Amino acid sequence: MTPGFGLEWVPREPPLPAVAVAGSGPVAAALAASARSRVLEGAQLRVAAADDWILVLGGEEDLPWADGAHYLGLDAGLLVPTTRTPVPRAELWRDHLVAGHPAGRIAALMPSHALVTDMPLRPVDPASLEDG
Repeated sequence: MTPGFGLEWVPREPPLPAVAVAGSGPVAAALAASARSRVLEGAQLRVAAADDWILVLGGEEDLPWADGAHYLGLDAGLLVPTTRTPVPRAELWRDHLVAGHPAGRIAALMPSHALVTDMPLRPVDPASLEDG
């Protein structure tokens, strides 16, 4: 049996620039509504959604806001909280999370959650973010 290792988070200073925001449940619904508003105002956002989660990628000033959302920056190709550094280091988590997945995937690591999804390549259509 191989012993496991845990994920720890240490403060990051200075914070990473935000390039994405993620949330689940009610936070996902609020992010979708906020993203729709931002896109209608001219923001270029890309969105991936599955199960109960939404991941919105874009420029820091274009990202939607929702209380309780995780704002993420890129660390060695892995989306992580902007104010935290994972231990072990990000590239090890990235390699572990995307291992065995086809190219074109993006991974996000947050406290208590990891997401791996297809990288959205095109800006989102605001109609796809409507309730329903």
